[in-house]
Amino acid sequence: MRRQVISRIGLRHFRSHRKVDLEFDGRPMAIFGPNGAGKTNLIEAISLLSPGRGLRRATSDDFVRRPEALGWKITASLGSGHDIETWAEPGAGRQVRIDGKAQPQVALGRIVRLLWLVPTMDRLWIEGADGRRRFLDRAALSLDPGHAEAVLSYDRAMRERNRLLKDMVRDSHWYTALEMQMAASGHLITEGRRAAISALMSAQAVASDVFPASRLSLSHAEGDLPDGEDALRTALADGRARDLAAGRTLIGPHRCDLEAVWEAKDMAARDCSTGEQKALLISLILANVRALGEGSPRILLLDEVAAHLDAGRRAALYDEIRALGVQAFMTGTGPELFDDLGASGQFLEVTDENGESVVRYAD
Repeated sequence: MRRQVISRIGLRHFRSHRKVDLEFDGRPMAIFGPNGAGKTNLIEAISLLSPGRGLRRATSDDFVRRPEALGWKITASLGSGHDIETWAEPGAGRQVRIDGKAQPQVALGRIVRLLWLVPTMDRLWIEGADGRRRFLDRAALSLDPGHAEAVLSYDRAMRERNRLLKDMVRDSHWYTALEMQMAASGHLITEGRRAAISALMSAQAVASDVFPASRLSLSHAEGDLPDGEDALRTALADGRARDLAAGRTLIGPHRCDLEAVWEAKDMAARDCSTGEQKALLISLILANVRALGEGSPRILLLDEVAAHLDAGRRAALYDEIRALGVQAFMTGTGPELFDDLGASGQFLEVTDENGESVVRYAD
């Protein structure tokens, strides 16, 4: 059964889109058009219905349509009855209103569960740990919206502690409160990540065998991460001398990494082929959707994913999306990439006309 999470969305002066108003009926949405027409800009706008900087990790100023530079705005109506507005004036931070009331961004995570897969994630398994932490934290956030607040709290305290370290402050009184905050938030982050890993692996166990299952684990750059709030607080205090020498905090969840092994081959994800790594990513994203359950307001954004799959896996992906009942938005260069959707999908064509993205229904 398909679930209509977003019923309507409007964009004003957002990247290449001057003015767009669209309505959705809950079917998987195939968005096609030439490169540079504005397809990714459209799903990026949808990604901003969740906390954070969206699927390209951009700043508010990056979203402003040029040359007008008037600021930008996104509005959306949800099938649950909520109305969302998010916007920014030039040079100002992003604002959020839900049902007419100003809210922090983290409030978005409580009414929409958004997941995405974009081409820049194709190198997830072979580049730095930062991207893998973000991937795992987004999974944890989808399962527990409070995870975002723990991450924000930890990052704020760590930035202050790192400032003290760089300034070579040695008075322990300056560190105690910050380390207590880091320990409390850090423990929640680690528990959230572990819960997400468990949920993803359980969801993979009941999936079809078209996309590979992976064995996941959490590692730490300095060996074992102290287990529990008290242990982390003690480790931070004991590590001040070493951290002073380094000028930064060397222990904590910000030093963790997500490890993945292709289960059937017993091969680390980083050693798999490019195609195999892509298949592992798709499998984990689908597992995340499955772990959320049918009662959750689930949205899935897949940017240019169909072009990297053979016909068999492409058809299998669409079958999975239909079976999960998730509201999905997919982009590709041509409608032929979505032939297997047939009447079960909605189609949008995006073209560039004199530097402005034009969006038309194509079904």
